[in-house]
Amino acid sequence: MRRTIVSINQELCNGCGACASACHENAIEMGSDGKAHLTSDHYCDGMGDCLPACPTGAITITVREAEAYDEEAVKAHKRQMVPATSELAQWPVQIKLMQPNNPALQGADLLVAATCTPFAYPTFHQDFIKGHAVLVGCPKLDDEDYSLKLGAILKANDIRSISLVRMEVPCCGGMTYFLQKAIALSGKPLSLRVITISTEGKVLSDEQ
Repeated sequence: MRRTIVSINQELCNGCGACASACHENAIEMGSDGKAHLTSDHYCDGMGDCLPACPTGAITITVREAEAYDEEAVKAHKRQMVPATSELAQWPVQIKLMQPNNPALQGADLLVAATCTPFAYPTFHQDFIKGHAVLVGCPKLDDEDYSLKLGAILKANDIRSISLVRMEVPCCGGMTYFLQKAIALSGKPLSLRVITISTEGKVLSDEQ
């Protein structure tokens, strides 16, 4: 399709990086040659927020054949560029090690994660752990009924919300079962959000 899009004159670019900092979509990156480059057509919305930042006039808006702007692709791209920082705010994380009276659980948004999920999903900390108390387990490896421990945790604390991140594999169905049983044991009117991750690291479903 023909649309407006940013064009960067490599001869005029002095490599200052001001345009990359000004681009809200992170569509411009500095290359190994020290010059600014448009990373992908569908990251650029063609609005030209980067133009005023360029001191040499190397950036212009042109009309040409280009991929459509893709807002979802931009969001995914920006998540990948988030600095790798831990969002974990408490310890321990293993279900069988966590005590129901741990202060980190009181008034928390609770995330229960199957052991494999942080390895499959690349931005797990930023997308799921941030702002949550975290419990991790695998019913196949531990060969343990987590429902009693989870039920005690839910009963002892004012949990605001419960999310489960599980893999698509059948053994992870045990995590859903244990949490549903734990909610029943707690006697509280809690709802459960279940996010299912594929073995390729994609969100397959997100159900409340």
